[in-house]
Amino acid sequence: MKEVEKILKELSSKFDYSKKETAVILAAGHGKRIRSQTSKMLHKIWGVPTVERVFKACEKGLGEANLVVVVGIKAENVAQAIGKRDNVVFAYQKEQLGTGHALMQALAKMGDDYDGTVYVFPGDMGLIDAETVAMFKQRFHEASADMMVLTGIYEGEPEKNYYGRILRVKKTDVEGKDSGEDFGKVIEILEHKDILALAEDENYITEFNGRKYSFTKKELLENREYNSGVFAFKFSPLKKLITEIKNDNAQNEIYITDLIAIFNHHGLTVEATSPEKSYVIMGFNDKSVLKKMEGIARNLIYEKIKNIVEIEDPDDFFIAEEVVEQILEKDKLGKPLDIYIGKGVYVGTNVKINYNLKLYHRAHIDGNVVFGKNVTIRDRVYMNTFENQTLKIGNNVEIYWDDIIKGNLEIGDYTLIESGVNITGSDEFPCRIGSNVTVKGTSYIFGSIIDDDLYIEHSVLIKKKVHKIVGADGQPMPVRFYTPYPEGVEAVEIIK
Repeated sequence: MKEVEKILKELSSKFDYSKKETAVILAAGHGKRIRSQTSKMLHKIWGVPTVERVFKACEKGLGEANLVVVVGIKAENVAQAIGKRDNVVFAYQKEQLGTGHALMQALAKMGDDYDGTVYVFPGDMGLIDAETVAMFKQRFHEASADMMVLTGIYEGEPEKNYYGRILRVKKTDVEGKDSGEDFGKVIEILEHKDILALAEDENYITEFNGRKYSFTKKELLENREYNSGVFAFKFSPLKKLITEIKNDNAQNEIYITDLIAIFNHHGLTVEATSPEKSYVIMGFNDKSVLKKMEGIARNLIYEKIKNIVEIEDPDDFFIAEEVVEQILEKDKLGKPLDIYIGKGVYVGTNVKINYNLKLYHRAHIDGNVVFGKNVTIRDRVYMNTFENQTLKIGNNVEIYWDDIIKGNLEIGDYTLIESGVNITGSDEFPCRIGSNVTVKGTSYIFGSIIDDDLYIEHSVLIKKKVHKIVGADGQPMPVRFYTPYPEGVEAVEIIK
């Protein structure tokens, strides 16, 4: 336990009291229903851990802000996924006693004298974007409220709605009197499990502004407005009233949602608003919903670039968002990109694309790969680098089926790498393939330097310098069937 707290302290920066906006990201839960040894918060949506997606949306959407990330189960893994950054503080929830308890751990990192706004976001809300965060911030300040909740409208079958319901003031109270100006105001959030705990013929009675309102169990279950888990608070009343939350519910947990009723009881203003795009407030508890969110993310990417690049299968491709931004920026220049993305192609974060790039079936490109113009990568080619390496492909290069090209490597212009070739460069021994070179057959090249205009076939070249030697016919001498002297021959015998 002390080791975890030590790691979190090392990764935390100082809380900046001059910043008037603070986001709290609740990332302490593991997610039992996800059935994975990986933290729920580290499951990826479009290649990025969901907690990091929420983090980036808050960072961009709030502008200058503190971020407090509450971690618990697998705390080190979640915290290290975010890493040490300015204005980021990690809070540790040793026991998962509810969202309200998690928020208490975050508030403890903020002291008592902070003067600002606190926003709360679930760490599994991996489709939320900076635009939604900025909208929520703006609406909270415009409303001059003490608290605001971001709500959604459930579009599926009511019996599959496991979210907490938003209870609003009805047209009339239990005595049949008109609710007047209170009509439609948010009373509280009632959790789904607490609704299920009611008897079939039992009404739920709640109070707002001194008057009682009654809801049947059927009404509650069919209520489609739900709590997204996103909140905004003025810090001062939040710090003062959070200790009033009780755990007298079906889960025996301390819920943030109870703060609505508590704020109302103290005469404070509670407002609710909804996002323009319903999918941004999706969270997940199981793999099926996570897959659905991945599908939404893929469709959003496709819609952005479908008329700029050609994508063979909209349901089977991956292009990292950073690369999508490259595509959009190049498109603004007005010159057609002529990029083709085959079925199952993977293009990772740091790849640098270029004009007339053709990536065919299942090509996998990841790492610091820099493409020249007019490059063709055939089926199932695998290209990648380590973080500190660069793989540079020149102009008018073709790389054929099933090749493995990786590491610290440069391939010159007009070079052809035919199928069945493996080329690798390391940090100590980078590999340089010249221009107008052809490599074919089951060739393996490691850490070698190869001059221009050469032809290499069925050869193993390990840390070699291959010179261009012109023969009597005026043509460069080809290199064929070159193999180094074998090692370990003493261990090999012919079976007679």
